[in-house]
Amino acid sequence: MERRKLSIKDWFFIWGLGLVGQLCWNIENVWFNTFVYDRIRPDHRIITWMVAVSAAATTFATFLMGALSDRYGKRRPFIGWGYIAWGIFTIVFGLTQYVNSNFIAVIVIVVAADSVMSFFGSTGNDAGFNAWAADLLDEGNRGQIGAAIAIHPVLGTIVGTVIGGILIKNFGYLTFFLAMGSLVILMGVLTLLFLKEPPKEKQKDKPFIRQFLSAFNFRDVLRMRELFLVFVTMAVFFVGFNVFFIHITNYFIYVLGYSEDLAGIIQGGSLLVSVFATIPAAYFINKNRILPLLLTSIAIYVGGLVLIFFLGEINLPSLIAGVVLAGAGYLIQMQTLTVWTKKLYPETSRGQFEGVRIVFAVLIPMVLGPAIASPLIDRFGIPIVVDGKEGLAPSRALFLAGAFFAIISLLPLLFANKDRRQREKRIAVE
Repeated sequence: MERRKLSIKDWFFIWGLGLVGQLCWNIENVWFNTFVYDRIRPDHRIITWMVAVSAAATTFATFLMGALSDRYGKRRPFIGWGYIAWGIFTIVFGLTQYVNSNFIAVIVIVVAADSVMSFFGSTGNDAGFNAWAADLLDEGNRGQIGAAIAIHPVLGTIVGTVIGGILIKNFGYLTFFLAMGSLVILMGVLTLLFLKEPPKEKQKDKPFIRQFLSAFNFRDVLRMRELFLVFVTMAVFFVGFNVFFIHITNYFIYVLGYSEDLAGIIQGGSLLVSVFATIPAAYFINKNRILPLLLTSIAIYVGGLVLIFFLGEINLPSLIAGVVLAGAGYLIQMQTLTVWTKKLYPETSRGQFEGVRIVFAVLIPMVLGPAIASPLIDRFGIPIVVDGKEGLAPSRALFLAGAFFAIISLLPLLFANKDRRQREKRIAVE
């Protein structure tokens, strides 16, 4: 494979689009959920529906727009216009607090607004940006690009939780949504004007509807056994992650008693330390030390969640240590699996296979994770009253469930690694 030298402009968009995109996902994954508890009703079932429906919208958009992107050999318009619409509907979501209607109607409007935002976010970020980043990958830069992409979610969480908590505490939700939505719109405009794409072959060898529907034919993925097993590993791991992550800020606020700004600072500051774990991880990825890296990441991640479960409510240092460890393990896992999957994508169908990844990394975890969390909150949740409305706050049991699924993910991981070693042996012989 020919090695591609990345320019300063390439790195600007890798970091700019990736980080701003993750800021917007952070808003949806964290502050939309606290918005529901604070402005609608402290009912975890609302979050369960909101997360599941938006995940379906995300998946559909990635398949549709990924197929279109591959077909026309273009990423820039999908990234640019996707980000612009994404930012607009982030702001629109904040306006739902002014809807004056009955409870059911408000829920429908909130879920719909979140889903439309997710559709355009997936168009710009998942089908557009991630496929563009995959186009840039080669043997010389895979560790660095993988590290950047893995860091984006955590940096997005750090900045989003810290700045978001401060803005929400002092100015309210709408100001925060307006500021972040405007930033996403700006990146969309810059993309349309300045993003450079590597040459890519158009995929127009069959009618579009056939090409689109072929994305739902998982037989191709099943035939690629190694890729399928890596996808399964991601799905199991992220099911557990979504059991607790979508509720973690409400846990900080309503169980531990922190304000929005302090909750954001604690989470963001802890995760900032975790980012440094990606530096040595990138070295081991380039040395192809995949399995030891993933086993280490799972051990660190599980250790952090168990620490939060047993000591997080007792003292702040233990809580911070648990978040740091879990964040580091999550980062290494994301970094390594991202590079692994992207190396296995068919070169002419990267956008579509990014859609397949979304099924395993987003749709399945964001449907099953909250669905598993819901009965746990029903059973172990803490009764609370918010603005005169009764509800249940999340329980620490969610962290233990997340650790359990991380351990279970070892099974498909070990089989995937066996296939990886066999593939590398065949390549070495050839």
